[in-house]
Amino acid sequence: MPTDTRPVSEPPAKAVARDAHWAAKLARLRARQLPEYTLVICDDQEAKRRLDKAVLEFARCQMADAENGREHSEETQRAEEDVEDAQADFDAVSLELTFKALPRPILDGLIKRFPPTEAQAEDGDAWNPETFPAALIAAAHIERDDEGNIVDGMSEQDAQDLLDSWPVAESNALFAAAWQAQQIVRTSTVELGKD
Repeated sequence: MPTDTRPVSEPPAKAVARDAHWAAKLARLRARQLPEYTLVICDDQEAKRRLDKAVLEFARCQMADAENGREHSEETQRAEEDVEDAQADFDAVSLELTFKALPRPILDGLIKRFPPTEAQAEDGDAWNPETFPAALIAAAHIERDDEGNIVDGMSEQDAQDLLDSWPVAESNALFAAAWQAQQIVRTSTVELGKD
């Protein structure tokens, strides 16, 4: 059996440093959390109105300060406090549904699980619009306990019940929130070339 008796050379220091740099970057890329999108539902019209009014008044005060060359007037300070109070009241009566992006193979599998009928495909649908929305909502929905840990979310049946019982605009908003979580792009501009 022939053996190679040539001396083993050490890789160049630059290559080792480059590999370490890439390994660290790859570890960061793999550790990224999946994006989330939250749908806020508030049935209290008075809380919505109060918050909207407070936000508009705060913006008006800020513009008046800017026009008059003031930093932050007492009126603006009061308006900012009103926004904080109105936001707290709004938050207290609102419900939040949070949806998390699914890894691509899971989303692809979900779409394949609910293919469009021939007629739906002829209409340009990529999935069955009667069954896919509830499945996506259930798969993407997450709930957190008081410590922030993810706990069981919505079932497909729960999602279908909400889609069937809510008005069309709200049903569409529910599906749109689950779909939006799949569409979030967290990258900034990409440098395509150097001068």
